[in-house]
Amino acid sequence: MTYRTYSGPRGSQAIAPLDKDRLLYKEFDTLDGALAWARHVNDGGRVALLIEGDDGTCLGKQEIAGALHHGEAPPR
Repeated sequence: MTYRTYSGPRGSQAIAPLDKDRLLYKEFDTLDGALAWARHVNDGGRVALLIEGDDGTCLGKQEIAGALHHGEAPPR
């Protein structure tokens, strides 16, 4: 299984299907790896725009942000 995490400059909007071939992406074997890269990208001043998997997984910018926010542990 392969997952691709597409990224762009901060402030970028959702990806149009025809624009995917012009954006940077990185491939991963697991969804966890793709989400970890999305967190890294977001922390580095860019933004993860789309995670797409061979299994039909499709997480947009807002869904990625929600998944990353949900994965954070609350302060103790």
